[in-house]
Amino acid sequence: MKKENVKYGAYVQILKEELVPAMGCTEPIALAYAAAKAREVLGEKPDTVKIGASGSIIKNVKSVIVPNTDHLKGIPAAAAAGIIAGKPEKELEVIAEVSQEQIEEMKDFLQNADISVEYVDNGITFDIIVTETKGESSATVRIANYHTNIVLIEKDGQVLFEEKVEGEKEEGLTDRSLLNMKDILDFAETVDIEDVREVIGRQIRYNTAIAQEGLKGNYGANIGSVLLEMEGDNIRVRAKAMAAAGSDARMNGCELPVIINSGSGNQGMTCSLPVIEYAKELNSGEEKLYRALTLSNLVAIHQKTGIGRLSAYCGAVCAGAAAGAGIAYLHGGGYEEIAHTVVNALAIVSGIVCDGAKASCAAKIASSVEAGILGYNMYKCGQQFYAGDGIVTKGVDETIRNIGRLGKEGMRETNVEIIDIMVGEGCK
Repeated sequence: MKKENVKYGAYVQILKEELVPAMGCTEPIALAYAAAKAREVLGEKPDTVKIGASGSIIKNVKSVIVPNTDHLKGIPAAAAAGIIAGKPEKELEVIAEVSQEQIEEMKDFLQNADISVEYVDNGITFDIIVTETKGESSATVRIANYHTNIVLIEKDGQVLFEEKVEGEKEEGLTDRSLLNMKDILDFAETVDIEDVREVIGRQIRYNTAIAQEGLKGNYGANIGSVLLEMEGDNIRVRAKAMAAAGSDARMNGCELPVIINSGSGNQGMTCSLPVIEYAKELNSGEEKLYRALTLSNLVAIHQKTGIGRLSAYCGAVCAGAAAGAGIAYLHGGGYEEIAHTVVNALAIVSGIVCDGAKASCAAKIASSVEAGILGYNMYKCGQQFYAGDGIVTKGVDETIRNIGRLGKEGMRETNVEIIDIMVGEGCK
């Protein structure tokens, strides 16, 4: 793909928009960001906080430890962290710098402030509305459709900023419909490495660091360590273990940042860490690794475009299939190998549900990476799933389209039931 091609510039921009740093699980951090922004607009610490959240936000914040809070967990904790220590200009690193005094202040705030949480259904999956009040003064901030997309700022009932929310469109972002598998591979093979060096290099550094911490520390269910203990340390196991360990760390309070993909740190680690491990094993060299990661990241984004940011369809499945694509590329695979790897992987593990962010995400990641590796090795051995085998259809982009339909439309009611199971009838 030539630099003057419109898609070339779009693909570079998509990577820059998606591969950004985040501290902790991204839904609680988005909530902390909204709360920090509302505090900034209010101009003082509130004594009353009202949080409105869509079901998928409630699901993904409920069980996660918020980083830099001394292991506080849940929606009020995320809001309190943003209010007390948040720096809204840092967006998804809004609570990256927190003092011990601020942590104590958060705990006091949670004890003494009036904080309420309610389920809201405005017809979109990703919706956060935070209203903070002090005396007669109030401030409201709304984030919709993706993690940093502030669409409303109000002060004392006066609208300071507003963008119309038209369904689940991601206004302001580069058009993801430009993505397709052939062009993604063409771009990965021809991109000037300097055009992606910053975003890909940062992903390698950040995600490797948190995965290594996950293996050293005691986080969640320690899935990475369990895998290595259970299966040894061959490359297939290491690829799964690194991604799982990174997830366990970030789900359970590790204060290292990750580079996300499609709004998710888990997806960012799943589509990168297995590829990094395979590149080390194969002595692929820096350029080949950068191209493989460019491929895997864009393949993950391509799959998630049809599904949406939040769904009952586990995003690790998409990222695991994308990792398989990157691994196939490192082994010298061309379009046929990569396309069949993705289709095979999706046929194996589509159907894993997202029941919120928590420790079991790491195990789902391991299963998804395993499917990506198996998907590649199936094709290498002359085996594949064919059109008509369930949701598999002719052509990789067409199969990805089916996955989007399954995740967005087919699992809509599944998402409602999962939320109901997790948080009760009051959030239905």
